[in-house]
Amino acid sequence: MRATLCPVSGFLGAGKTTTLLAAARELRRRGHRPAIVTNDQGRDLVDTRLARTVTDAVAEVLDGCFCCRFDELAGVVTRLVGGGADVVLAEAVGSCTDLRATVVRPLREHHGDALRVAPLVTVVDPLRYRAFARSWAAGEDSDTGYLYAHQLAEADVLAVNKIDLAGQGLGGVLADLGRRNPAARVVPYSARSGEVGALVDLLLADAAPDRPDAALDYDRYAAAEAELAWLNHEVAVRGTVRPRAWAGAALSALSAWSAAAGALVGHAKVTVTSAEGMAKASLTGAGESPGVDLPGPASASEGHAVFNLRVACSPADLDHACVEAIAAADRACGTSSESGPGPAAFQPSYPRPTHRIPA
Repeated sequence: MRATLCPVSGFLGAGKTTTLLAAARELRRRGHRPAIVTNDQGRDLVDTRLARTVTDAVAEVLDGCFCCRFDELAGVVTRLVGGGADVVLAEAVGSCTDLRATVVRPLREHHGDALRVAPLVTVVDPLRYRAFARSWAAGEDSDTGYLYAHQLAEADVLAVNKIDLAGQGLGGVLADLGRRNPAARVVPYSARSGEVGALVDLLLADAAPDRPDAALDYDRYAAAEAELAWLNHEVAVRGTVRPRAWAGAALSALSAWSAAAGALVGHAKVTVTSAEGMAKASLTGAGESPGVDLPGPASASEGHAVFNLRVACSPADLDHACVEAIAAADRACGTSSESGPGPAAFQPSYPRPTHRIPA
């Protein structure tokens, strides 16, 4: 029997990783052997560390999107399936799109004998969607909004996450998404609560019929990716560490800085790992309070912090903001930190897919 590959896209901060972790737990409950593939423009991924808390079958595709690292993607999926995985959940970079033409069809054409490719899922944060919808209604036409709209348009499944946080306007979001992409299935769920059964049903169902691609201007796509600075950075935290407090203080400082600078936060994640366990905090909006995804231990003798930051600013500004966030966390928690090389933020290069097969 062929293994199933589930490609999952969605803008930064939509909750893709939390969705994949919940889906992996549900698949295991149903008797499957799930694996997870993480993807990033850089290295040192928080998502990979989180995936390993759920399954040992984890692989990475680094230094570029799945579309530009197609052969690496095919290679790691082949190894995972050879190791016994029967469902591979593959999370694309949050600024990636055009996956139907550059990932889904090439996989079916070149690896269809060994892999069944599931419907293309785009994970949607309803709060982020409302913000973009307001800008579209006001006639704004940013490159980031253009990329986001294309992610919605190419989906077979619009997986609307965070329904526990969406409030009374959720029904309007679901209806609007249905109008925006009438060919897609719209599935509301909460990854944080683990209520992903309906989504997993669709991942295991027959693939959706192929359909024409939405027109995509690659220059605008590249410009949208280049609006964001990306930073992955490691820090050794010394002294008696309160991992959750330290991660939260660092992201609170970054949130305040982003709000003052008027910089959009795509997503910011910090983990603090120690012998006693791992804490993780995340931020998806400038001026917002960070959320705690993993509380971790109450204290530890030392910690290893990893920052994954994606913010719409210059790389130099994000480097500075990261240094200031680390200092703020040390002041708040009475610790001292020693950074690895960097920080060294960067902007993604122009997307150049290995394959592009139109409808």
